[in-house]
Amino acid sequence: MPEPLPIDPLAEARRQWIAHGWSDAADGMTLVTSVMRAHQLLLARVEGTLKRFDLSFARYELLQLLSFTKDGVIPMASATARLQVHPTSITNTVQRLERDGLIAREPHPRDGRASMLLLTDAGRAVAAQATAALNSEVFTEPGMPRDDVASIVRALARFRESAGDFVTPPPAPDPL
Repeated sequence: MPEPLPIDPLAEARRQWIAHGWSDAADGMTLVTSVMRAHQLLLARVEGTLKRFDLSFARYELLQLLSFTKDGVIPMASATARLQVHPTSITNTVQRLERDGLIAREPHPRDGRASMLLLTDAGRAVAAQATAALNSEVFTEPGMPRDDVASIVRALARFRESAGDFVTPPPAPDPL
């Protein structure tokens, strides 16, 4: 890991934005670059943990999605939608997981154009091991206080919803 910088480069970038007359954009620029840098830092921790399982985060996500299903089976189109990735990305991920024997692909039983993804026993085992490692090495202690985690998650959920990422379902009615 490199030596920490003597100043926060994003604070300096914000100062420069203001000095150049872009005050109205300074906070947004700082937000975007802060989130992107945080993404780099978190992804490095996640990828470092997953490396011993020969998994990228994309491959792990697909394995974990399959492990959450009742029978370890999901239509490929559903996986694409739930993981919010382009069909080409999921195809590449599926090919690598298939090559490694962690998933299998079968024809959809009712749609001849579609494929079903099946989690193999080896895939289930790798997903469980990788999840245990991520939980202990990254997710339990993500690197900030729990209150900050909860606040950031709520703020990002509001942002994602306003960007059209998802719709919050209406509250369930009270039981009679």
